[in-house]
Amino acid sequence: MNPLYPELTPYHTFFLATGSKHSVYVEQSGNPDGIPVVFLHGGPCSGTRPDHRRFFNPDLYRIILFDQRGCGLSLPFGELENNTTQDLIADMERIRQELAITQWLVFGGSWGAALALLYAQQHKDKVLGLIIRAVFLARQQDLDWFAKDGAGKIYPEQWQRLVESLPEARRDNLMQGICDALWGDDQIAQRRAAREWMAWGGQVALGNDFQPDRKSEHATEKMVKQVRMELHYAKHHYFIEENQILANCYSLTDIPTVIIHGRLDFVCPLEAGYNLHKALPNAEYIFLPDAGHIAQGKDMIDALVTATDQFAEQKH
Repeated sequence: MNPLYPELTPYHTFFLATGSKHSVYVEQSGNPDGIPVVFLHGGPCSGTRPDHRRFFNPDLYRIILFDQRGCGLSLPFGELENNTTQDLIADMERIRQELAITQWLVFGGSWGAALALLYAQQHKDKVLGLIIRAVFLARQQDLDWFAKDGAGKIYPEQWQRLVESLPEARRDNLMQGICDALWGDDQIAQRRAAREWMAWGGQVALGNDFQPDRKSEHATEKMVKQVRMELHYAKHHYFIEENQILANCYSLTDIPTVIIHGRLDFVCPLEAGYNLHKALPNAEYIFLPDAGHIAQGKDMIDALVTATDQFAEQKH
């Protein structure tokens, strides 16, 4: 089993100007002369973490992490204006050009997987390869599974808490009800909806490892902004056409690709990874029978580190 590489510190950080009010946090670590790889975090809204550098051999990779608009250390936090999928793809190109990178490996999970595929479909010539984890295809059925008539059947207790966070009259259309609360004037309703939405996401992502905090009823303004951003993308259908990702995968069949998905992923069910593999039959497809959604656990870490190690071996 391959573990994560040791902790490392960035050798370069900066804020990328975007031509809008957004400043995007970017960092580089590892080997400045190594294989460039860009890490795309999930969410939308979560941001990067130091452990995300550790999927890559720091002797062989030039590791580029960035916090997407309004996320993590990027400023202003939670800003939704000029915050669309196309804006994020444009930021990736700005970063690549700013760092004088001709081509890079694109590594993404969950929402980051969708963004990686969309970026590659627009900028195929800039992509050395794709490592895709926990495939999210940003279809209506994917959103419905999570927030309408899917995962709630697996975790009915936590689902009921989410439903009951809304007034009874708003419960027929949960997504609309959550949005109405978050963008409404009642701050108590905002924070209640944000708290229960985040708890629901935690339950579905972490499964049996989820530890609900029943004692604390406090939701911060930051949490409200995070959930607003997630739902900003969801209610705009992730700013793409329905089934756009799968429909355009024909253009990616000659890009070296690894698809890694856990069978116990109840945020992004395995069907998405399976159908992506059908659309990219040349890709290496790895399903992990005991892994879930998040990039943790021995099996998932081993598969991801093995994929980056093998890619580096092929390039040297």
